Amino acid sequence: MVTKQFKGTAVDEADLRRADSLAREIFSDVANKWALLIIETLGERTLRFSELRNEVEGVSHKMLTQNLRMLERNGLVDRTVYPTVPPRVEYTLTVSGQGLRKTVDAMCEWTHRYFADIESSRRRFDG
Repeated sequence: MVTKQFKGTAVDEADLRRADSLAREIFSDVANKWALLIIETLGERTLRFSELRNEVEGVSHKMLTQNLRMLERNGLVDRTVYPTVPPRVEYTLTVSGQGLRKTVDAMCEWTHRYFADIESSRRRFDG
């Protein structure tokens, strides 16, 4: 996995408008449907891989694995492996993951609040 290295000032690296900013890479990582759904599903719970896969309808094994690794890499998810046969692996949100979850919760609330308006607008546009 290729990662941008922190090379400029903190202000430059945190500027989402800059194509070469580290912040844009982080934003790109977490602003995808699977990552957002995983964060929302984990909430304040600890879940095993199979439990997550069952709750996030439509996610493939590969996409769930990739997104969990990315979320762990970015410090949003903790992964705990228990030395059992077969190995038991559990996932939980970190403090920063919980912080992002507040934003995800707000996005879910926005979706519910404006769902009818969006659906109506789509019908007008498509008709």
